[in-house]
Amino acid sequence: MESKWPTVRLGDMCEKIGSGATPRGGSEVYQANGIALIRSQNIYNDGFKWDGLAFVGEKHAQELENVTVQTGDILLNITGDSVARACQVPDNVLPARVNQHVAIIRPLQDSLDARYLRYYLVSPAMQQYMLALAAAGATRNALTKGMIEAFRIPAPLLSEQKAIAHILGTLDDKIALNRRMNETLEAMARAIFKSWFVDFDPVRAKAEGRQPSGMDAEAAVLFPDSFEDSPLGKIPKGWREGTVSALGEVICGKTPPTSDPLNYGSDMLFITIPDMHGKVFVTETSKRLSIKGVETQANKTLPPYSICVSCIATPGLVAITYEPSQTNQQINSIIPDNKDTAFYCYYVLHGLAEEIRARGSGGSVVTNLNKGQFSILPILIVPKKLMMAFHCTVKQLLEKLLTNEKQSRTLATTRDALLPKLLSGEINVKNLEEII
Repeated sequence: MESKWPTVRLGDMCEKIGSGATPRGGSEVYQANGIALIRSQNIYNDGFKWDGLAFVGEKHAQELENVTVQTGDILLNITGDSVARACQVPDNVLPARVNQHVAIIRPLQDSLDARYLRYYLVSPAMQQYMLALAAAGATRNALTKGMIEAFRIPAPLLSEQKAIAHILGTLDDKIALNRRMNETLEAMARAIFKSWFVDFDPVRAKAEGRQPSGMDAEAAVLFPDSFEDSPLGKIPKGWREGTVSALGEVICGKTPPTSDPLNYGSDMLFITIPDMHGKVFVTETSKRLSIKGVETQANKTLPPYSICVSCIATPGLVAITYEPSQTNQQINSIIPDNKDTAFYCYYVLHGLAEEIRARGSGGSVVTNLNKGQFSILPILIVPKKLMMAFHCTVKQLLEKLLTNEKQSRTLATTRDALLPKLLSGEINVKNLEEII
């Protein structure tokens, strides 16, 4: 990336650059809690991920004392497929150590701002440079300490670095706030579903002569006041056992021929499993189809508020379409008979994750639940008016979640467009800071 700023050698601007280590005993010494051991799977360019975070006890942490993570440290993945990913670790992860696949970069505070450096490392140009460097001349992608020390970093005045980091950080902070808010909104909707359709709280209340709490009278009257036996156990009277196919039309996705690049473009979302991770609504995808690609399999198009379920490889992920979309063959989807039952369908299918994994394993290395097997998964069928009442009850929560998701996507696009311009000095930081 060309910059108007003078460049400095990274090794001259840091008090520490070095990789971690694995404790003696390897994964056998990992614990449920203790001192965090950060690995490459926790480090992403958009931030630290808690999934799969390992922990070790005081004894093994002491052995790794020289790879202790401090506040503000930048962690850089230096080997394997995740090489070049970088982030800073939230303070609530500390105390922590890193393993041998991760390097700690600790800038000199009076020379190089850590947040500024992290943004530079995740910029598209620097990512491309590191990936090319890591792939050169080795059987496995790797960045060495010498390579990292030799990085040339644009170095405006420290105050300018902090201003750039502040602008980009403001956008990231709002994205993080939206993410936390969405976790709360989704948890509230999930709790209502559990109360109504798993714990049967309204039915129990009516059976005891009490008025169900937390709902309006129109919804309360839809619940029975007693239970009956069923193959699923005791269920509310009048409800019944059924299968997933009772919720609507089941569609198994398909991939247009990749041999014809004209099948791909910018006209329709093409959902694959990575697009579903951590999502309630799929508002963006890594690939899109062209009109030509869509027309090769028009019967695979899903309308908005269809429910997608991953059934191969990473089974049990569930997400809702936001606009007309298609999926690949790893995903089975439900087009609800009535779109005002979509949120009920979403949570019913969300509750089937373990069942999908169990039925799909079948002794195979790759979990695979086909359309037929997916369609006959057993579920509890409730009156359609009650499905619609639930949809109406949680609609405001999930629509706010969708609004936040769309805003975060816009903020991320803005950040990604600003990042190279700020780091190159093309944009006047002071003027932009006032706008932000």
